[in-house]
This record gives sequence, C-alpha cells and structure tokens, in this order.
Amino acid sequence: MSGDRGDLGGFRLTGRTWADDVGVWSSVVSADGRPGSALRFDPRTVADPAARERLVAAVVADRRLAQGGPNGLVPVADLLMARGEVWLITSLPVVPTLGDLLSGVPGAPAPDAGSAATVLVETAQALLALHAAGLSHGEFHPGTVVIASDGSALLAKRGLADALSGRPSLPERDVAAWASLARGLAAGWAADDPEGARLLERVAARASARGLAPARDALVAGREVLPAGFATRDRLVQTLHLWSAPEAGRPASGRAGPGYRAAGHPAAGQPVPGYPAPEYPVSVPDEGEIVTLLRVPGETDRHGPPPSERPPPEQRSEDVVMRFGPGVPSETTAAQLWRAGRDLQQTQPPAERLRAVAAPRERRRRGRTVLASAILALMVVAALALWLLRGPVTPLEVTGVSVSAPKGTQRCDAKIRIVGVLTTNGSAGEVRYQWKRSDRRKPIVQNDRLAAGTTSHEVVLDWTVKGEGDFRGTATLLLLSPSPATGKIQDKASFTYKC
Repeated sequence: MSGDRGDLGGFRLTGRTWADDVGVWSSVVSADGRPGSALRFDPRTVADPAARERLVAAVVADRRLAQGGPNGLVPVADLLMARGEVWLITSLPVVPTLGDLLSGVPGAPAPDAGSAATVLVETAQALLALHAAGLSHGEFHPGTVVIASDGSALLAKRGLADALSGRPSLPERDVAAWASLARGLAAGWAADDPEGARLLERVAARASARGLAPARDALVAGREVLPAGFATRDRLVQTLHLWSAPEAGRPASGRAGPGYRAAGHPAAGQPVPGYPAPEYPVSVPDEGEIVTLLRVPGETDRHGPPPSERPPPEQRSEDVVMRFGPGVPSETTAAQLWRAGRDLQQTQPPAERLRAVAAPRERRRRGRTVLASAILALMVVAALALWLLRGPVTPLEVTGVSVSAPKGTQRCDAKIRIVGVLTTNGSAGEVRYQWKRSDRRKPIVQNDRLAAGTTSHEVVLDWTVKGEGDFRGTATLLLLSPSPATGKIQDKASFTYKC
C-alpha cells in the first residue's frame, strides 16, 4: 500500500504504514519531532454512529485516567474526524509490539525469563489499574503490548475492540489473555531457564484460578529464581536496537515482521486473514476539514460556553463534542480552535510557540486534581517500586491448624460455633481451606487474604442442629494452600447434641 505525506492535526505522516484488524496504522512525527502513530479506522468499523460514540467514550476514559499520571497505556493525543473518516493519534509509537519481538530478531539474543517476568508484571499492573477504574482492555494479546524504547511495556488499543463491536467490558477476558501470555512466554523466552519457566507457568495457573493480583504477587515473590539484573531490561533494550536497525529484515514500508499470533489476533504490522488490504492510499484531507472529536483544552471557561454554542442537553458530555459524521459544518468551535493553534504554529518562532502552548497546559494540569486517578497512579508506582527495589520476599507458609468446639451437651435447636486457628510465618498472602462436617459429604471451601505481620488467623464454621434426638457432630479443618511442605495440615473437633 502507498502512503502520501501530509499533516494531520499537527502530526506529519512519514509514509510508513501497516495493516491492522480495524484499519491502517501510519507512523507520524509531531511538530516538535517526537515519533507517534496514527490509526485510520476502516470506514466499515465506524459506519454506525453508535460505534463512533462508544469509540469517543473509550478514548475519553483513557484521557481521564491519564490525568493522574503514567498508567501503563500508550497515550492518545487526539481522535479526529475528516470527511467521514476517523483517525486515532498516539503520542508514542505503537511498534514494536511484544508479538514483533517474539518472532525473533536476526542477530539479537532472545530476551530471557527475566525479560518475560518484567513484561508480565508491568502489564498485570496496568490491567489491574484499568479494572480498578471500572475499565478493561478487551483485546489484550502480544500484538497490543508495545515495548517502549526503554524496554518498558505499554498497552495499546485499550477498549477499541469492545467499543467498535459493542461488546460488554469484561475484565475476565483480560485475565484469561494474561494467563495465556504467561504460558506463551514460559515456552518461548524462558525455554532455556527451567526454573524461570516453572515460575511463569505457576503464575499463569494462579491467574486463572484466583485473578491477576495474586498472580502478580506470586511473580514478585519468586523473583529470586530470575536472572540477575533482569530489572534493568538490558536484554529487551538490546533486542529493540537490533529490531530498529535497517538490516533487521523488516520491509521498507515500516511494517513489522511476522510475530507471535495469539488465537485470532494478528501481530502488529501483519495483514489480517479475511481482512483485505485497503485499496485506497493513506492520504490526509484538507486541513480545514479536520475536526477533533474530543473536547479541546481551553475551549470553555469554568462557567462553560455561552448558551448559543452549547449542544442540546442529550448531546452534552464533559469531555466530548458529540458532533461528527457527514454534514457537520467545518466551522465548529473545535475546528476554529484547531485552526487557531495551527496559525499560531505557523506565525510564532518554534521556541515561543512551545512556551505559549506549554504554559497554559501546565497551569491547567496543576489546577486539576482527580482523586481516583491519583490513587491509581500511586498503585502503579508502589507496585513497580516493590518489584524493582525490594529484596526476595518470603512466601506465606501455614505451619499449623487447631480447631475447638463448645464443651458440654448442646440443647434443642442449638447454633454451634466451631473455631479454627491457622498459624503462619507472618507473611502476606492468600490461604485456601475447607471445612468438612460429619453430617455432609460435600466440604465447604473458602479463601481468605492475610496481611503481613500477623502469625495467626481465625476461621469460623457455624453449625445449626434442630429436632429431637441425640447427635455427635465432628468438624474437620483442612489446609488446601499454600501447600504444606510435609503431609496434610488439619485438625478436628466434636460436640454433643441432645434434645
């Protein structure tokens, strides 16, 4: 496919393009020379106005989340509409992806188990931050995990698949995809490191059974089996440099080579089976017809726009201009502000232009406080600090179990409370145990989360007995996990009932 150079909302297309399952990506460069990417959606995917509205809502959610600081997502610079076509602009490149690197780079050593663990921890933390905010990724696979220039892992195309298809946002899909990625990395990058591979397999199983947070914690706790110095990402960065070299064998168009294929998902830069390569050139419409679909910073003061410029009540949204599609006048408020910014870029010297643009943005950023986003940012920082800085963590261990029942004979219609105590080594973690009653065949299985610093944990079984007669009941408490080093850890207690 061909690419025509042009300007797209302050970003210049470089002519490098590659196909995606929802459109065509292009490499772009911002006005200050920073690389990024632009996704031109296939018109079929955004033909439905409801799909476009969901797409705008997904991008707005990402931008709100980004107000609290780094969140593990590739930042979105803008969402534009031009002559009925929709473009997504990112302020960082979306290549190479993890899928590109998994396909192998000529002359580069394969990243090791430590590199795989770093990618898994960072993507798990990003997904957990999304889930805590009530969001999900919806299309998590190696082709949407971007490896940045410093070797860190970022998530691209967050929410786009669900928005365009109208599917509900389900964090469970992210968890299953993350577990699948962990198994793939265990068989790939960790293949020459048996202990590292077993660690990745264990955390994959834990993610499937208990969720992302316990899996991430288990990966952090097992870091002592990983190669020394893995947290510096040296192997990943070395692979990145060789991937970027011209002799790496990538096509001149800038498309990535064949990569890892999760089930039903293409690697970045690969044509999608059943999705024809676009026959149209990647060209940019006239600048005067480009309109942002997002609220332009500074468009309103604290009192909002004058009533004559406000959209109807059913179209209002805090961060969205719900006006797009064929027939929208080019002289919208967003278009006028966009042109004003373009004229400022053309008339002011570069240094003055950057200061003029940066100063109000900084003032607005300092004046904005979003408590929920700040909490998420702190979660990311705390988890990464824990991962990179702390030493080996002692995993939770249960050393004993004791059970006690009421003394004396219990009378008619009694409610008996059986109390069990788990003795631990004081580490944080999750315990799984079962109660077995002598009057039932099916045990009662429960999970509890233990905080660090406590060496005993109490669990309770309430047993109600009714009716006339004599009865002796026995309750058995059995530890299921963490697995004991030797034999079973269990205890039991009995009571007598007479009515």
